Order: sequence, then C-alpha cells, then structure tokens
Amino acid sequence: MGGGTTRWLRLGQHALLAVLAVVCLTRAVEAGAHPAAELAGLAVFVGWYLVGIPLARRGLSGATWFIVLALVWGGLVLVSPENVWLAFPLWLLAGHLLRLVPGVAISLVVLGVVVAEPVRQTGATSFAAIIGPLIGMVVALGISRAQMALVRDGIERQRLIASLYAAQEETAALTDELARVQRAEGATSERTRLSRDIHDGIAQGFSSILLLARAALAEEDPERAREILRHLESGAVDGLEESRRVVGALAPADLDEGSLTGALRRVTDRFTEESSVSARLRVGREVPQLPTTVEVALLRCVQGALANVRTHARADTVLVGVERSGEVLRVDVVDDGQGFDTEAWASHSPDDAGEGGYGLRATRARLREIGGGLSVESSPGGGTAVSAWVPVPRTSEEES
Repeated sequence: MGGGTTRWLRLGQHALLAVLAVVCLTRAVEAGAHPAAELAGLAVFVGWYLVGIPLARRGLSGATWFIVLALVWGGLVLVSPENVWLAFPLWLLAGHLLRLVPGVAISLVVLGVVVAEPVRQTGATSFAAIIGPLIGMVVALGISRAQMALVRDGIERQRLIASLYAAQEETAALTDELARVQRAEGATSERTRLSRDIHDGIAQGFSSILLLARAALAEEDPERAREILRHLESGAVDGLEESRRVVGALAPADLDEGSLTGALRRVTDRFTEESSVSARLRVGREVPQLPTTVEVALLRCVQGALANVRTHARADTVLVGVERSGEVLRVDVVDDGQGFDTEAWASHSPDDAGEGGYGLRATRARLREIGGGLSVESSPGGGTAVSAWVPVPRTSEEES
C-alpha cells in the first residue's frame, strides 16, 4: 500500500475520533452529566491522543501510550456512560499498536466495560447491547489488522523495489565492467594476432629481401644480379600486398587463389627461386578443406620455418610435408641444415627475438588457440624438423 493511502486511512481514523468525541459530549450533557467534568475528561482524552505521535518519536512505546489512553477512557465512562462510543477508536488502536493476543485481550476488557455500563446504570441489559458492541469490536479489530497487513505489504514492496533498483544498478555496473574487460581482451588478442601476422608475413618478407639484397651486392655476374633484383622486386610487391592484407585483417595472399596445398606449393616454389636451398612439397592423401583461420595458422607456420631455414640453417634441402592421419592434419618442415640445441632454445626468454625464439613461440601459441600444437626436434649438425598439427573432425560421410 502506498504512503498516500496509509495517510488517508490515518486521517479517517482521526476524523472518526473527533466526530465520536463531539457526539459523546453532546449526549453526555443532554443526559445530565456535569458539563465541566465531561469537557475536562474529553480534553484529557483527546490531548493524550494527539501527543501520542511526538511521544512515540521520543521513545515511548505504543503499548504504554495506548494503556494510558484506555485508562483515561475508563474515567470518562465513569463521568457518563455515553462515552462508551469512544470504544470503537480504542479497538482500532488496539489492532494497530498491540500484538494479536494482547490486542484481543485488552479489546475484550473494553468490551466488558461497554457491556457492563448499562447494567451499572439501570440494573439490566439487552441482547442488542451485547451483540452490537461485540460486532463493533470484531469489525474494528479486523479493519485494523487488515490495514496493518496492507501497510506491511506496502513496506515490503517498497523494500523489494529498492532492492530491484539496486540489483539493476549493480548489474549495469557489472555489465559495463565485463564490456570493458572484453574490449581490453579483444584489443590484446588483436595486438597478438597482428604481431604474429607481421612477424610471420611482413618481417619474414623483409628478411628475405635483406638476404637477396646482400647477395646482389656480392654478385659479380650481371645476369645473376638482375635475376636477384627481379626476386627483390617480387618480394617487395608480395610484402606490400601482405602488409595491406594484414592491415585489412584479411587472409594471406597465398590463400586467395586456392587451397592450403596450393598456397604451400607457391611458398615452397618461391623459396627455391629466392634461395640456394632446394625445397619440395609432399602432399599426402585426403587433405581436407579447412577453415580460413586454420589454413592461415598452418601457412604462417611453414613461412616462419622456411624463413628460419634461410636465415639460420645453412641447409641444402628442405622438405615440406602435408598429411592427414585420422582426425589430425600434420604439416612438417624438415631440413638438413646445421640444427641447434633445442634445450638452449627453450631456456631463452620469449622476448628474446634476437635468438629467433619469438616466431616459433608465436606459432605455437597461434596453433594452441585453434586446438593444435607445435613440436620442434633438432640437434647441432643433425638438421631441424618443425611439426605443426591441428584437429580435423570427421565428416558425416567418413563416419558412415
């Protein structure tokens, strides 16, 4: 129940008491009661009734205030039996201020006074004189208890609404915080992806261009120098196109014109043309079509491994193999170069780019994000084998 409804009920109760006080005064004087005594008694009763609210604010309990008010009413009844009409407001107050059992007990005492007063005055009573006050008491207690229940429901409703608003504000704050965290994670993920793409694509392309430029400077044969310059031009064009695609968050250029195996063939052919290392591609059976993100990860792995072969391995041949085995697709890059100590490599800091560790670690992280993995096997003088694998779910035709 709203505060406005409760306020109107309270005002109605005050108005009822005022009307009954006037009725009691009029009927008591007409019945022969002393006007001064009746007026004084009603003044005390109404005055104590009015000071009840400020006294309650100062700590006086409602039960104490009500008992005093009932005693004043008992004195009024002694002045004139017409004052029994004020019993109805007392019953209303008993339902408001007292618990159920004490309220009913005191209400029965008041009822007893109301019923006994005609007997005291005339020595007799009637059925109506008993049933009427009894019904009035029951109605008054029922109204007051129902009103208190409505007030409690209103307070509880207001509390629930306030809790709901607080929960909504907390949810909004948590949603904003979650969105902020997701934006931060997204930005971090995007920076990581761009870092890998730049390293595996653009940086490796620059490394190739640098090696070709040095070879051109050391070359004395003009025809061979022009050939190297053509490779330089081709590498620069590829690097420019790759940088544009990285900025545009697109797939590598080698994947634009066909499958993963076609892209790997172009990469190995270009590697053979631009270096003195013979590169071959071996494709096994049933190489499936893969999602673009998976093909990008595998292509980047091969590009990074070939760049490491050119820069560090001093190899004569390199073999790139693609083969599916069950629900796993594996891509291997094996060279016959000088190899390296894998334990020493694993002990290097991930940030130690000068040792060539970033590319392999970034490739491994990229493959793990799509459920795959990377293994590196090498030993000084024994060549290097880089093996990447990704899961390939079976199709419905294969399962049948």
